Amino acid sequence: MSTLAKRLRSRREGGGQPEQVRAAEPDPPTTTGRIRPGRKTKDLVKSLGPADIALIAHRNIDRIAAEDLAASGVTAVVNNEPSSDDRYPNRGPLILVEAGVRLVDFPDDDLFDLLEDGQTVELVGPELRRDGNTVATGLEQFKPDLDRRLAGQQEEIHLALAEFAENTVTHVRDESELLSGNIPLPDTKTEFRDRHVLIVVRGPDYKRDLRTLRAYIRDVRPILIGVDGGADAIRESGYRPDMILGDMDSATDATLKAGAELIVHAYSSGRAPGRQRLVDLGLEHTVLPSVGTSQDVAMLMAFEKGASLIVTVGAHFNLIEFLDKDRAGMSSTFLTRLRIGEVLVDAKGVSRLYTPGLSTGPLLMFLGAFLVLAVIVVLTSPALADLFDLIWLKFKIWLDI
Repeated sequence: MSTLAKRLRSRREGGGQPEQVRAAEPDPPTTTGRIRPGRKTKDLVKSLGPADIALIAHRNIDRIAAEDLAASGVTAVVNNEPSSDDRYPNRGPLILVEAGVRLVDFPDDDLFDLLEDGQTVELVGPELRRDGNTVATGLEQFKPDLDRRLAGQQEEIHLALAEFAENTVTHVRDESELLSGNIPLPDTKTEFRDRHVLIVVRGPDYKRDLRTLRAYIRDVRPILIGVDGGADAIRESGYRPDMILGDMDSATDATLKAGAELIVHAYSSGRAPGRQRLVDLGLEHTVLPSVGTSQDVAMLMAFEKGASLIVTVGAHFNLIEFLDKDRAGMSSTFLTRLRIGEVLVDAKGVSRLYTPGLSTGPLLMFLGAFLVLAVIVVLTSPALADLFDLIWLKFKIWLDI
């Protein structure tokens, strides 16, 4: 009996029900690489590459961290914290996944104790394996789920806003000296009086916005202040920062040694953890104790020392950016902006309003090229040469020479 006949007979004996053909399940995605752990994402990204799997501990992955991780070239990120806890609409996880980076959360396993830097691991579906053995099983983040989750978070954003406002009001009393200007600012080598000041912060779109300001920087030549990692962006754009202000945990050694004036932002108590790094590098610096964030202190310093205009790149300006900053309150940000007022503008506004003029160098080059071309045309055309001689003769008669 043929195989087909056997199948037909089997169907009749089984009540005429057709055979169920099961589709083969697709193999789970697999990624192999060296595990690279780092509890501070902004430090870890500096040493990541395409052969690495990043191990982070970053609750609510913010936009900047996601963009830096994606730019590092890694193909997978394992997170020992929830990449989003639904407290507010954070786009970080979605940015990573849309960039083609696999993201798997392991909130219930301490991977930093289970894995060592440089070990080769496999990420098979949601399972993290070492030497073929499963170390932990997590939850992989996929774009459709993240899209739905983000939409739900947007609908509940009023709850995040209420909590944020309440916490901010609570902190206002502690940081009110920012509004009164009652902060002792040190003497600086940098002269701010009647100058434009460009402050670069490691924030949303900071590298792109800095590129759009090339004409403004060329023509106006503002004082360039880098807030921690923002100083690296200034150097990467081909400039040298005049001042670096912050806790000195993000800027590279090369940037710190580039000759900028260094201001260490310390806690209001005077404790300055970042100072030791500059001491070890043998770099001259000044310590500035103050409440608030480093970007707020940089803006306040420029204002109090007489800057005519303060332009910020990468500073936090909307609710989501404030929530991404993950501070209990952002009263210092509000109070600083209230004090500075109209002197402060954002880089996006400058790039839209500022129209660069034609500088002297390109204009002279254009005129020179035009004259050379005119001489060539005249010399190669006899008719034009005669016309030129006639014009020159009349010119000499007119000048009586």
